[in-house]
Amino acid sequence: MWTFTADVEEYAAVAEPVLLGDPVRNTVPLTVLANLRAGLPVKDPLFGWWTVDGEVRGTVFHTPPHPVGLFSLPPEAVAPLIEAIGGDVTAAVGPLEVTSEVTRLLGTPRRVMPERLYRLGTLAVPAAPGRGRLAVPADFPLLVSWYHAFGAEVAMGEGDVAERVARRLSARELFVWEADGAPVSLAALSPAAGGVCRIGPVYTPPSCRRRGYGAAVTAYASQTGLAERCDEVVLFTDLDNPTSNAIYQAIGYEPVSDYAHLTY
Repeated sequence: MWTFTADVEEYAAVAEPVLLGDPVRNTVPLTVLANLRAGLPVKDPLFGWWTVDGEVRGTVFHTPPHPVGLFSLPPEAVAPLIEAIGGDVTAAVGPLEVTSEVTRLLGTPRRVMPERLYRLGTLAVPAAPGRGRLAVPADFPLLVSWYHAFGAEVAMGEGDVAERVARRLSARELFVWEADGAPVSLAALSPAAGGVCRIGPVYTPPSCRRRGYGAAVTAYASQTGLAERCDEVVLFTDLDNPTSNAIYQAIGYEPVSDYAHLTY
């Protein structure tokens, strides 16, 4: 049986113990929950949990304009979920076994982005000219332009980019790599949730690529996370981008599981 609410604290009381059972695979819902409890405004959110014989066996969240998050539910809960919300799914993201069930029920999506979750093992710091540092307010215009460029490249730009960059700058979540005194690459690091921080996005402008800056800033943000903020660091990659997958594995990231981002 599915139960739904728009009250984040009601959802947290039920969902958080389930999500904390596997904080690596549940990094996204745990981060979303932490941000909402910290006051991040969301219009018309939907939260839910799936119970069988009185036991909570799955959770779901939808914080528009982002996709429906199907990170922590079994495939057999998908059909009742879609029926309960009236089939109103324009985008969804979750593990392959769950998104495959969505596709079976709703048909072929307009777009599928295959993703892989990685967890950092032993960090191998790459050699690259320059240095890493925390982003500062003076970086704001450049970072907004990079966020826009990243969103255009992956066709996933959502929400108010300037507001997001301002919020993440204020929370000390953005890092840049500098070469010759100028920023050349960006990596973001989510706040710890369940002891896990998540890297993303990582962006290097085309004119600065193939020089090791993306790997360097990712390693720098990862190192900062482990030293100051969390017990583990994870990240998602686009499986259609073999270059980024190879780069992250080279600095110590190890595959955990595969996901898909569906757009209808």
